[in-house]
Amino acid sequence: MALAAPAWAQAQGARIGFVDSDRMLREAEPAKAAQAKLEQEFSRREKDLSAAGNALKAATEKFEREAPTMSDSQRTQRQRQLLEQDRELQRKTREFQEDLNARRNEELQAVLDRANRVVKQVAEAEKYDVILQEAVYLNPQLDITDKVIKALNASK
Repeated sequence: MALAAPAWAQAQGARIGFVDSDRMLREAEPAKAAQAKLEQEFSRREKDLSAAGNALKAATEKFEREAPTMSDSQRTQRQRQLLEQDRELQRKTREFQEDLNARRNEELQAVLDRANRVVKQVAEAEKYDVILQEAVYLNPQLDITDKVIKALNASK
């Protein structure tokens, strides 16, 4: 039945179009702007995490070099400090990832909402009956992704 639907739609003169959502999210200016905004918003925290990771690595290497000459109490104290540093770095990394994912989802949703409005406008303007976003096979003649990207870029 599902395989017969496109043939039936074509026989009835229905206009069908296809939009490649992944490509649209890679190439459209609003998507690129959202990505740049996220990079700018999170770059400082990412650098801070990287610096903290490098500091922990350096402290661990220093400890490994100095451990043989330390007393047991000094060694134990430094091990605890390094363990606490590692835990703190892991906690901050998790928080960073959670914050980044939440913001990425917010930005992506805003771009998708805008893109869906543009797809609807293109479909109405060009009198399409159906616009698909997922397909196993697609005749390239049905692909309207370029039109949607152009309209999305123009709708800034």
